[in-house]
Amino acid sequence: MAELAALEDPKTREVNKKHGDDHGVNLSKLRALAKRLKTQQELARRLWKTADTAARLLAILICRPKAFERDDLDVMVREARTPKVHDWLVNYVVKKNPHSEELRLAWSADPDPVVASAGWALTTERVARKPEGLDLAGLLDVIEVEMKDAPDRLQWAMNHCLAQIGIEHAEHRARAIDIGERLEVLKDYPTPPNCTSPFAPTWITEMVRRASTSASTAVG
Repeated sequence: MAELAALEDPKTREVNKKHGDDHGVNLSKLRALAKRLKTQQELARRLWKTADTAARLLAILICRPKAFERDDLDVMVREARTPKVHDWLVNYVVKKNPHSEELRLAWSADPDPVVASAGWALTTERVARKPEGLDLAGLLDVIEVEMKDAPDRLQWAMNHCLAQIGIEHAEHRARAIDIGERLEVLKDYPTPPNCTSPFAPTWITEMVRRASTSASTAVG
């Protein structure tokens, strides 16, 4: 904890604050510290219990994802209220855990929108990597009805799922684009130059174009 405190930088904290995160540790330095510590499950659990954001990020980097029980992860996702901790927990730990599918189903239906967003993030992962058994048309039905008025974090996760369905599954692409155009979620999101807009129709079209260009180059 003392070493983490020494890495604290006021300017980094100010930047992170704009994104809803409450820590001032440069993530490259945090990763370097984690690399030095290597995997330490017990230390990771102790760091998590401090409730300190930087400590929890470090805990995620040095933990053993498959060592957590289902209930451990359910408690942790409800405790992870800052965006970065939430995102890292889902992406670096839950996705690698054997209980991920069970948690995906439970979280997607959770009344807490932040917990539900974790369920949608896991669903998006399946859309891209293991769509067998998913009801993609049913997911689009839910997105069409609920995304427009969903709280920010949940809306963002649903929008990502919408885009992923359109990008990965040509048979659902036209409908995914149509839903995005009608709901206009994130249509005016400020996007830096050379970055793809998170507005689903733009996102889908651009990623499909890139895949097509890449395929053409490979054939050539």
